[in-house]
Amino acid sequence: MLLAACLLTSQPSIATPLPVPADKSAYIGEWRGEKMRLNIQQDGKVEYKRERPGKNSKGRKIIDLNIELLGFDGNDFYAGYGIVSTTFVVSKPPYRDQGKWKMVVDGVELTRVEQL
Repeated sequence: MLLAACLLTSQPSIATPLPVPADKSAYIGEWRGEKMRLNIQQDGKVEYKRERPGKNSKGRKIIDLNIELLGFDGNDFYAGYGIVSTTFVVSKPPYRDQGKWKMVVDGVELTRVEQL
């Protein structure tokens, strides 16, 4: 996933978040995987946090964004803020595995956090 994170924090929102369509409701929730967290809310708000190798004092780069759902294309979805958007590539849409919801986004297997 490519993002211009610096632009995301400085641009005013142009788009209105798109609520998650009924046929994609399985995407809603907080998802966690190795060095990645994704929270998709029904109203279209998307929280994304990912740690990647990078150049800082700890040898890593942390992307931490609050963005808006802009739409779906098959299993993939688009999100962004202002004039910047990105595609989250969903190679495995939400599925059940041993009683837990999982999906694979941008090559990372995520498990949905069950709400008590």
